[in-house]
Amino acid sequence: MWRWYELLPVVDPDHIVSLGEGDCPLLRLIRISRKLGLPYLFVKDESANPTGTFKARGLSAAVSKAKELGIRKVIIPTAGNAGGAMAAYAARADMEALIYFPKDTPHANIAESRMAGAQIVLVDGLISDAAGVAGETARREGWFDLSTFKEPYRVEGKKIMGYELAEAFQWELPDVIIYPTGGGTGLVGMWKAFQEMESLGWLKNPKKPRMVAVQASGCAPVVKAFESGAAFCDYWVHAHTLASGLRVPKSFADQLILKDLRESGGTAIAVSDESITKAQHELCENEGIFSAPEGAATLAALEELVRRKWVHPDERIVLFNTGSGLKYLDHGEESSRAQAGCASPPLLDGAP
Repeated sequence: MWRWYELLPVVDPDHIVSLGEGDCPLLRLIRISRKLGLPYLFVKDESANPTGTFKARGLSAAVSKAKELGIRKVIIPTAGNAGGAMAAYAARADMEALIYFPKDTPHANIAESRMAGAQIVLVDGLISDAAGVAGETARREGWFDLSTFKEPYRVEGKKIMGYELAEAFQWELPDVIIYPTGGGTGLVGMWKAFQEMESLGWLKNPKKPRMVAVQASGCAPVVKAFESGAAFCDYWVHAHTLASGLRVPKSFADQLILKDLRESGGTAIAVSDESITKAQHELCENEGIFSAPEGAATLAALEELVRRKWVHPDERIVLFNTGSGLKYLDHGEESSRAQAGCASPPLLDGAP
């Protein structure tokens, strides 16, 4: 990511805190593209990042700038993956880290954060509840808050995904980007990148992608606001979904997300947990990609967009898998058993 240093906010490169994030593969989906009749279908597989998710990009940028500004203590509320990433980058930067997780956060996120030396607090409720407590602690004890969009640098790291896409397509942009949207940093960041590249004169064609925000049907505040024509989202009551990164009842950047969707000519779509699980199996069985549920949600959304004839066979379409399914092994094991129709894995002969 830091080969794009001149476009990132750190002034002195000595302050860069990196674990080798960025330059994740853009893969053609060969078998799935045949099934859907979409010959130009790709996935940007962000699971190759450090800590296994795209959160590494934003936290590398944020922690690097915090280090440059002399910050020594960082705090974050998170549904999971941002916590693991912050813990890793804070450890590399020799900073103290304090993370507030909902109690039902996937165990892998909590374990990796503890391993990196972060202080962990588990909170009853959702990420919004964790954010409230973390905000109070930050103000009371002098921690710097790295919450989504409450500092300006995480979005700068995420925007580099947009630059990488343009580079991969020889400085043209795809027609459609389908993106799992919780906090929305990546969607807003990429749209910012496309505007920057146009201003720099780097794009062969000024046409920008139609952006698609994908949410879970159990927590779809952006979809509801987009469909109603609202400029901001209402808080989603009783949010629930197996995709913990999509269980965000209200993004702090809701107005930016909605503005960018409309400006791009895009849309917002909600998919069920059942369709997410099915799509996760389809990606792995057909393409060998063990995606996070959030990434699988983009394939589920694409299948619905095909039914609606919202996408067309001549379009270049990019799905974003934002993380590794290894972060959700409990869910993956349960869904695999259900898919196979058995309650427990078969035993080998002679196994205890």
